[in-house]
Amino acid sequence: MTDFAWLNGATRLIPILGDPIAQVKSPAGVTQSLQAGGRNAMCVPMHVAPAAFDEVVRMLGLTQNVDGFIATIPHKFSAYQLCTSASERAALLGAANVVRRNPDGTWHGDMIDGLSFVAALRSTGFRPQGKRALLAGAGGAGSAIGLALLDAGVAALAVHDADAQRRDGLIARLSTRYPGQVHAGNADPAGYNIIANATPMGMRATDPYPVDVTRFTPDMVVGDVVTIPAVPPLIAAARAAGCTAQTGTAMFQAVTGLLTAFFLETGTPAAMHR
Repeated sequence: MTDFAWLNGATRLIPILGDPIAQVKSPAGVTQSLQAGGRNAMCVPMHVAPAAFDEVVRMLGLTQNVDGFIATIPHKFSAYQLCTSASERAALLGAANVVRRNPDGTWHGDMIDGLSFVAALRSTGFRPQGKRALLAGAGGAGSAIGLALLDAGVAALAVHDADAQRRDGLIARLSTRYPGQVHAGNADPAGYNIIANATPMGMRATDPYPVDVTRFTPDMVVGDVVTIPAVPPLIAAARAAGCTAQTGTAMFQAVTGLLTAFFLETGTPAAMHR
């Protein structure tokens, strides 16, 4: 896709909604992937504050060439609340980051952040089965990553979040499917094979580390969701300690194909109606 000759009145729209939005890298890659899949569609960024989110989505529903939308920080839980049907994993987590229009005009949601994280993890040659994981961040992305790691076979998952109520809520949800395998963690990564940062810490130079990097050992795999900078401080510290490191950019590359499949309606699990 070298120009916009394909863009015309029949082009379908898939906005990505976030606050902030300037950091997202999805629009170009998703647009290219949709075009390659034979769909005349494009992904466009929209900066939407939380207070306006419901109203913006309502207006998108009235816009007849909008096929769905992507939700990023901080809208993933709000997006799920507006869905009439959802995948099983979205229903378990109460969050959705991809939403498409049902034939009757209502919204169907799924949550694929975790799938992309695990796909990127496996691309390093690492296999999560039987391993112990420490998850920093119990928000929308963290919820999805925690579930995906458990689905991929980790033996134990510790959840660390500065918001104890949010942490405990995620532990309770995940424990309904994986009783006895999920517990509260802290910033000490010692004893874990996988350390996953699902917080925005690292986007700014003044951010603290989400975990204690002085406790990294070379046998650990460290993954981050932060895409800007390309090598966040956590990843730089992990590499300095000899760890296998997975960047947020690698996760983004994995998610593009999943996003495209969702909007092309391929490989999507059966819906749960709410």
